[in-house]
Amino acid sequence: MLSPKPSHAGGPSRSAGRQSLQVLVLLVAVVAATLPWTSAAQAHGTIINPATRAYQCWKTWGSQHTNPAMQQQDPMCWRAFQANPDTMWNWMSALRDGLGGQYQSRTPDGQLCSNALSRNDALNQPGAWKTTTVGRNFTVQMYDQASHGADYFQVYVTKPGFNPATQRVGWGNLDLVTTTGRYAPAQNISFNVSVPGRTGNHVLFVIWKASHMDQTYMWCSDVTIV
Repeated sequence: MLSPKPSHAGGPSRSAGRQSLQVLVLLVAVVAATLPWTSAAQAHGTIINPATRAYQCWKTWGSQHTNPAMQQQDPMCWRAFQANPDTMWNWMSALRDGLGGQYQSRTPDGQLCSNALSRNDALNQPGAWKTTTVGRNFTVQMYDQASHGADYFQVYVTKPGFNPATQRVGWGNLDLVTTTGRYAPAQNISFNVSVPGRTGNHVLFVIWKASHMDQTYMWCSDVTIV
C-alpha cells in the first residue's frame, strides 16, 4: 500500500487564497470610503413635494455634484455642496431625538431649516433657492422609506413680507396653517394645505413627529405661490 505523500500544493494555494481575500477586503474598503454615507438616510424620509432644500439639491445635482455649471445655475445648492455634501446625500436624516414637543424652545431662530443640526447649516442660508410653484391650496407629499408613520405634521408658511432671498427663517416669521392627525405607517403620505393671503416666494416649514419614537424632523421647502 502506498503511503500518502505530503502535498506542498495546498500551502501556496491557501496562502494565495488568503492574499486574494485580503486584496478583496482592501478594495471593498477603498470603494466604500469613496461612496456617500447613506446608511442613516435609508432609515428615514423627507418632504419630496414641494421639495425640501436638501432633497431638491440632491435630486437635481446628486448625480453630477461636481458639475461646475451648478455654481451659476443653482448657486444655493452649490454652496450647500461646498459646505457639506453629506447634507444632500443624507437628505432623509434631518432628525433629532427626544425633543418632547419643545420645538420652539429647543430650535433657535435662524436654524429651523437645518433642524438645528450644525452639519446642515447651509440649508439655513438665505438666497436664491429653487422654488416649486404651487397654488394657495396644494398637496404636500412625504416619502418615508422606513414607514414610521406620523403622530402629526405641523405646517407653517412665512408671513407676507418675508423675503427668503435675504432672511433666515425664525419662528416669528411663520404662521401655522395646518396640524394633521395621525398617519399609519406607510412609505407615501400626503395631505392638503391651504395658504390664504400669500403670493410670490415663501418658505414652507414642516415638522414631522414620527410615531415609532420621540423623533422629530424639520424641513424648509421653497415655494412660489400663484
